[in-house]
Amino acid sequence: MVKSTSSANVVVIGGGPAGATVATLLAQQGVRVELFERERFPRFHIGESLIPETYWVLKRLKMLDKMKASHFVKKHSVQFVSASGRESTPFYFHDNKPHECSQTWQVLRSEFDQMLLQNASEQGVQVRQGARVLDVLFEGDRAVGVDVVDEECGNRRVLADVVVDASGQSSMIINRFGLRVPDPLLNKGAIWTYFEGAYRDVGQDEGATLVLQTQDRQGWFWYIPQHDNRISVGVVGDFGYLFKNRGDHETTFNEELDRCPSVKKRVTIGRRASRFYATKDYTYRASRAAGDGWVLVGDAFGFLDPLYSSGVLLALKSGELAADSIVEGLARGDTSRAQLGKWEEGYVRGMNRMRRLVCEYYDGFSFGRFVRRFPHHKGAVTDLLVGDLFKDELDSVFDSIDIMREELKQV
Repeated sequence: MVKSTSSANVVVIGGGPAGATVATLLAQQGVRVELFERERFPRFHIGESLIPETYWVLKRLKMLDKMKASHFVKKHSVQFVSASGRESTPFYFHDNKPHECSQTWQVLRSEFDQMLLQNASEQGVQVRQGARVLDVLFEGDRAVGVDVVDEECGNRRVLADVVVDASGQSSMIINRFGLRVPDPLLNKGAIWTYFEGAYRDVGQDEGATLVLQTQDRQGWFWYIPQHDNRISVGVVGDFGYLFKNRGDHETTFNEELDRCPSVKKRVTIGRRASRFYATKDYTYRASRAAGDGWVLVGDAFGFLDPLYSSGVLLALKSGELAADSIVEGLARGDTSRAQLGKWEEGYVRGMNRMRRLVCEYYDGFSFGRFVRRFPHHKGAVTDLLVGDLFKDELDSVFDSIDIMREELKQV
């Protein structure tokens, strides 16, 4: 039973990076925003490696000084290790773009997400934790608010001009309208855990993300150094390979560890410091990002793949672009699908560039071989790796990849 009714310009469902971003940027423009997060932060979440292009959204959020003062490990590069154990030359972000944006961080998501949500509150967002949205309210096809049960205020109805769904993979709107489209190629899953005292490089390479392929090329490991002497280590592979006719998560993880000596030698000197986690079938996208009075951001719109650590970037970027469209729409009195989703086409083009790079890796793409063949593309490849995805000139990289593939067929 609804006890009270109130209103806001915008309601945001979910307090993760996408929700906190859109809410903060709206509040900065004087928009009345109420954000509902069903959990109480801090809470565990995976997706710990930031890529450099997050810098520009963090700057708009007024988060940079907080990040610089944090104990998060600084990240300057990414490095790839082949199935044979051959290590690539690190891709140092600063070599391509000599700017402070080329240094980023390896974060503990429970702390990072809490920092973002607190920052939203400090900038005027009405943040409600422990508040579960029961339903998104519609008049015809237009979203007009939400029903929510709040630990402090009980059952409430909040009417709004715009509802932003930032509730992650459990998105109410994507399920309501049947918008979820699984990726036909990236049917992957992951198993991961944490180690204390495992090997880490020193100096500039201390915070490097490592991507290490297993010997049989059936999967790859991430290796992400964090503060407090911890390393996040996970294996990614096809869903069927990792989860069908295998043992429990620990058994499967250890079997894959045996197939990746480069990781095994790094973790053997440490000790496992957590249980095993797993996620399955996580690559999908909504068939549209917006409707009349509503918009999807972050994982509520779609998730790509952990390979190049693009998750937080895409959450922040979609939140930023959606916020700008909402501000413009409210000023014009236009909260139509066309206005709220005007950012979708350009965003999806950028997302597709990252997806293409992910698919090329799974299909045997070699960064080293490609850069040796097309040295003039090294900067563009680095742009893709740092998340500078939203510019059309990068498409020439994929034209050259196609050329190289044809050349290899003829050998």
